[in-house]
Amino acid sequence: MEIWKATHPSPKFSIMKPIIFFTTVLTLSLVGYRTPTSLTISGKVYDQHTGAALVGVAVSVEGSRLATQTDSNGQYAISAEAGQFLLFSYIGYETKRIKVGKKKMLDVSLVQSQTSLDEVVVVGLGTQERSALVGSATGLTIGNRSVKMYVPDRFPRYPENTESYKGITENRFLNPLDEPLSTFAIDVDAASYSNFRRFINNGQLPPTDAVRIEEMINYFQYELEGPSNREPVAIHTELAVAPWNSQHHLLRIGLKAKSMPADELPASNLVFLIDVSGSMMDANRLPLAQASMKMLVDQLRDNDHVAIVTYAGSAGVVLESTPGNQKTKIKDAIDALSAGGSTAGGAGLQLAYRIARQHFIKGGNNRVILASDGDFNVGPSSDGDMEQLIAKERQSGISLSVLGFGMGNLKDSKMELLADKGHGNYAYIDNITEARKAMVTEFGSTLFTVAKDVKVQVEFNPAKVQAYRLLGYENRLLEKEDFNNDEKLGGDMGVGHTVTALYEIVPVGVKSAYPGQVDPLKYQPVKERPTAAPSNEVATVKFRYKDPDGDKSRLQQVAVAERPVELANASMDFRFASAVAELGMLLRNSDYKQQADYDQLIMRAKASKGTDDEGYRAEFIRLAESAKLLAGNNSLAVQD
Repeated sequence: MEIWKATHPSPKFSIMKPIIFFTTVLTLSLVGYRTPTSLTISGKVYDQHTGAALVGVAVSVEGSRLATQTDSNGQYAISAEAGQFLLFSYIGYETKRIKVGKKKMLDVSLVQSQTSLDEVVVVGLGTQERSALVGSATGLTIGNRSVKMYVPDRFPRYPENTESYKGITENRFLNPLDEPLSTFAIDVDAASYSNFRRFINNGQLPPTDAVRIEEMINYFQYELEGPSNREPVAIHTELAVAPWNSQHHLLRIGLKAKSMPADELPASNLVFLIDVSGSMMDANRLPLAQASMKMLVDQLRDNDHVAIVTYAGSAGVVLESTPGNQKTKIKDAIDALSAGGSTAGGAGLQLAYRIARQHFIKGGNNRVILASDGDFNVGPSSDGDMEQLIAKERQSGISLSVLGFGMGNLKDSKMELLADKGHGNYAYIDNITEARKAMVTEFGSTLFTVAKDVKVQVEFNPAKVQAYRLLGYENRLLEKEDFNNDEKLGGDMGVGHTVTALYEIVPVGVKSAYPGQVDPLKYQPVKERPTAAPSNEVATVKFRYKDPDGDKSRLQQVAVAERPVELANASMDFRFASAVAELGMLLRNSDYKQQADYDQLIMRAKASKGTDDEGYRAEFIRLAESAKLLAGNNSLAVQD
């Protein structure tokens, strides 16, 4: 009996033995897989030339099966041991090999490959252009050719950066003897600031052309008195020493639109035009656009109406014009939207304008609100096509507001153009807080116009001014004759809006390299600077505007006396706006930044933050501090 037991163990023991053995092996294998020296390395991968995040980059540990890829923000995380090497591979880019050290944060820049055109991409389901591919690639070598097997994923990605920004030629210093008049259309857009914030929060400096100084300055509200008479806009000026050159002066021109109680605002006829194409699929695109639009719905009154038009491969009406008191119905229609397909933006705009005309409110706020990343690729899509389309429609009295979403695919140049030509404004929504600012906090100033086609013209006194330069507004410059021409468009100002413009001035008698010297003219006498000043004025500021439903402009003007104050005695708003401008010049690496400095602008911004109930100025200070760190290390890749 004992012999039988020894040679025939109990069933229970027979079952437990392999379980114990398997558990022991599994435990040992796990211990061997994750040693105490293992680190979780994380960071961002971006294009070294453009600074844009790269989506879908293959990140692997050399000599192992550990691998991942970057997400929609270019972020990755992977486990590796000190001494191992990480490989970063991406179609069209040189593979980068980096040794793992003790640091857990590793941002990596990739350089576009010079031989990328020799790659052959094989797709499981037919052939496609490389920029349209969705999925991950595996490399093979056939003869002397590089072949990538591409495995499609369920959801599309946009691995190559296709953001576009209109090039900016920076304003230079001008001599008032030659060019006494400076003319521009005001700009109430603020998209450049929130876009700059998106780049900084993602660990990158923005592309130079993404920085529009006037939009950064005008992102903030300033304490200016509104008009005391029946005029819709009041004008203010302030002159102080320039922060980045103590020999120069800085002139601030501030406009303040009148405020109105919400119950006195005209009824609204709104058409939400929402891009639901495949490029809007990411969380920071259509889902954020839906959340933004629902915030706006909460602000509607009973006498307001909303229709919803969408476009992808084609355009369609999702919701007919609906009263503002049916908020649940409107929100349900917004929630039901989903993304997919190509982008017929031109057809969407045409349909939205047609719906707006059908429900036009005379004397009301008739407006199309476009939410998109600006990637129009079906039907009219070029900037010229879009401009012609908007030019035809703006005569109908319907304005166009543009809300930009997303990254890596943002068509900033196109969206700015649409807003400028459509009697509207352009905002970039990078997070839900910005959506609240645009849709709730600044609801009136964003959507209700009190003065349209606002233009500014400044005449400088050559007896007092040796040279002058307008900071920003490069895309809004006008010819001097355009100021009095009511056919030329200006910018629109909404309820309670403020607009700020800054001029840097070189006073007469100051030794300066600006505006520069030219040889004497041969065929006409050289203009002489007045030796005796005919007046004590530095400049005269004029601005023109039209009533929201008017066709003829009205003129206001104010003289600027030569009484500059020390920067420390300037208003709090003046000092803060100058700090924002100084940061803009540093981000653009301006030829005219002179002694601009991160530390001094940050210190000045801190001292002029004021009450800052919404926290926007405190956020600027944090962003400026981050920009300083990024500027101090242009190559963000940390390599041991």
